[in-house]
Amino acid sequence: MTSRDFQEPPSILKTLLKAKAEKKMTFEAIGKAIGRDEVWVASAFYGQAKLTDQDIEKLSAVLEVSSASLKSEVGDNWFPHRGLGPAIPTDPVIYRLYEGVLVYGEAIKAVIHEKFGDGIMSMIDCNISVDRKKAEKGDRVVLTFEGKYLEYSKW
Repeated sequence: MTSRDFQEPPSILKTLLKAKAEKKMTFEAIGKAIGRDEVWVASAFYGQAKLTDQDIEKLSAVLEVSSASLKSEVGDNWFPHRGLGPAIPTDPVIYRLYEGVLVYGEAIKAVIHEKFGDGIMSMIDCNISVDRKKAEKGDRVVLTFEGKYLEYSKW
């Protein structure tokens, strides 16, 4: 990876996480307040999604942080460097998601091809939700990835 490939995340991310902690707000509560989904809000707070000026205005009101300060921190020329990078993740939650793709990825791919044809599920046009399901043997985590199907082009 070259320096052209990566830009340091703006300081706004630390500011937002600090304000979230001080206000004792969840990503869900912030999302509802600004009209965005909790997973998208969390991705923005961790530098994986780009906040618009309107998002920043709404966040500043909810988190009681100066919008001018936030806008100056993010800058107009910063865009997210999405993804985890080339290394295997070491955080247990992220690693288990990675493991899920390693173990079930080929099977999921095969089922997608059977049901849709030769294509992929978009992660650009994708909604993700995280839910809790009560169960007798312990609560379950329900992850839903709802992505647009994209057929491979033929030319």
